[in-house]
Amino acid sequence: MKLPVSTEWVLHCAASLAQLLPGEIASAAQLAQYYDLPAPYLAKQLQLLVKAGVLAATTGPRGGFRLARPASEVTLLQIVEAVGGAASPYECREIRMQGRGALPPEQCQDTCVLARKMAEAHEAWRSSLAGVSLADVLDTLPGTAPARTRSRLLTQP
Repeated sequence: MKLPVSTEWVLHCAASLAQLLPGEIASAAQLAQYYDLPAPYLAKQLQLLVKAGVLAATTGPRGGFRLARPASEVTLLQIVEAVGGAASPYECREIRMQGRGALPPEQCQDTCVLARKMAEAHEAWRSSLAGVSLADVLDTLPGTAPARTRSRLLTQP
């Protein structure tokens, strides 16, 4: 499975926003500068997180982003699916009914074992990400990380 490159971006941006103090916001330009990313494209990805209810946005010259909910209520799955979608990366096309080895349709009434196993793996992956919140991620950071993130993210050069 290959996720869009923006998946890494939004995961890190959401984790950074989770480190802000109440009332603080960061603009797309600040986040782009913090991670050396293209600001216009990052802004579009952040808007997908707003649409998914992960981030809240304010407009205007001092506008920016913050988490829409407490970090404990935002899962990695919600972030990943906001930019990458929820569809399974595997699509069974029933090739077992094609070619020289084709099985008759009556032997293909049940979902093929490979499609089932791929669906199980996808669900396990989704379940794993759904079980990790941004708060869980923050709990693994050194105690000095939030202050460092805030000072470097919110300070203009």
